[in-house]
Amino acid sequence: MMDDSAGAPALSSRAAGLFGNLQVHYQTLLDKSTPHSGARWGVTGGLLFMFLLRIIFAQGWYIICYALGIYMLNLFLAFLTPKIDPEMAEELDEAEAANESGPGLLPVKNDEEFRPFIRRLPEFKFWLNSTKAVLLSIACSFFSAFDIPVYWPILLFYWVFLFIITMRRQIEHMVKHRYVPFANFGKQRYSRGK
Repeated sequence: MMDDSAGAPALSSRAAGLFGNLQVHYQTLLDKSTPHSGARWGVTGGLLFMFLLRIIFAQGWYIICYALGIYMLNLFLAFLTPKIDPEMAEELDEAEAANESGPGLLPVKNDEEFRPFIRRLPEFKFWLNSTKAVLLSIACSFFSAFDIPVYWPILLFYWVFLFIITMRRQIEHMVKHRYVPFANFGKQRYSRGK
């Protein structure tokens, strides 16, 4: 009788090597796509459009679409929010007292020095998580177990209501603390000296 214990480590080491190679290729692809934000978001938008077409023509999987919408709204809010919220006055005062005012803290008073806006969720992670969520939603739409019968107009109304309420609160927060989370919107521009 042959002992299979010698073959098992060789098989697991080959599987680990293959998995390692796949990880390296995946990371290389992500690294190469980093500077091409327009193309990345275009691909994600195309995938989202294909998913929505599937939902419309199949007339099902509305709960998956609703969950995707809520998740992407959550990601968008994290993208718009500063890394450290200025409303946490006690923690800001403690950081000032300990002289730990590092990156991510927005100025609270006019006489404070400029601190750059650092997002809670960077753009690349926002894109990556959104793309993974859209791909997972597309995959879930191929299984009838996820096709839960719901009245979709109620889900749509509730999502629009949540979007309006949360964006109103976020805009009030941005106005109150005087920050604009977009790179080229509302920032002062200087002309080139010739």
